[in-house]
Amino acid sequence: MKKITQKKQRQLRIRRKIRHTADSLRLTVYRSNKHIYAQIIDDVSQKTLASAFEKDIKEGNKTDRAKTVGLAIAKAASEKKIKKVVFDKGSYAYHGRVKALAEGAREGGLTF
Repeated sequence: MKKITQKKQRQLRIRRKIRHTADSLRLTVYRSNKHIYAQIIDDVSQKTLASAFEKDIKEGNKTDRAKTVGLAIAKAASEKKIKKVVFDKGSYAYHGRVKALAEGAREGGLTF
């Protein structure tokens, strides 16, 4: 139970810092043991504007697939004319797959 509580506290601490930037959109990351997901969320209207998931990617290891998801979310954002977002890593460390997704999104044209 203590591990879940600490994870929730980290997540809330990150979101509290991000909430003060209401003028921009939020790129949020969810990482499971098998997959990684990315969404661009407008907190004002509480809607998801773009999302990406590694469902059809078979080649490479998990880190390579995370970078591909980052490129995919950047492409989806550029189709909706989104250039600037705030990166919400949640309770995850900025390391490994989360870092690869962020680098892929930056390579795709997103700035944060």
